[in-house]
Amino acid sequence: MGHAGMAATAVRYLRSVGAATTAAPGTPPEALPRPDLRAVRDDERLPIAPADFRRVLGHFASGVTVVTARDADGPTGFACQSFASLSLDPPLVTFMVARTSTTWPRIARAGVFCVNILGAEQGALCRGFAVSGADKFAGVAYGEAPATGSPLLDSVPAWIDCRVHAVHTGGDHLIVVGRVEALGAEEQGEPLLFHRGAFGRLSR
Repeated sequence: MGHAGMAATAVRYLRSVGAATTAAPGTPPEALPRPDLRAVRDDERLPIAPADFRRVLGHFASGVTVVTARDADGPTGFACQSFASLSLDPPLVTFMVARTSTTWPRIARAGVFCVNILGAEQGALCRGFAVSGADKFAGVAYGEAPATGSPLLDSVPAWIDCRVHAVHTGGDHLIVVGRVEALGAEEQGEPLLFHRGAFGRLSR
């Protein structure tokens, strides 16, 4: 499907759920509604059990981040391993978030976010942001990212400050694209890794 076809599909989806298809420049994107959408019909599904899907995909080691934002109710954030760089020119990054997330609508309303890349010793910090319904910022030290004011967690080895650039549907998740406004990193330190359901670290 070409760009025109993908755009037409997105517009049809937005119209079907009553969402606006255009927005004024500088207007933060609205959080997409969360109907029971799937990428394929039930009779088109491959015979793959969810447990098998998770087990096999768990062999792909990833870094771990905390995506943060600030809305009218204060700071918010969630642990995220589905983060990646997307484009160099323009500078874009992406992450995926479940359509059932209660944090995503707040980030969408803010229209900005900061990706905090966690270090090898920050597993406990990640666990705190992975809990739903808790005060995730209790006892957590943070400042403000320079471009957007999103929470920048203390002692993270790297961070990327972004504005929401686009949001796409992807089955039971949303694919969020952010345009990078500022970023920074320490020269020392090892990353926190996630592999087969557990945290790990590089061994040299």
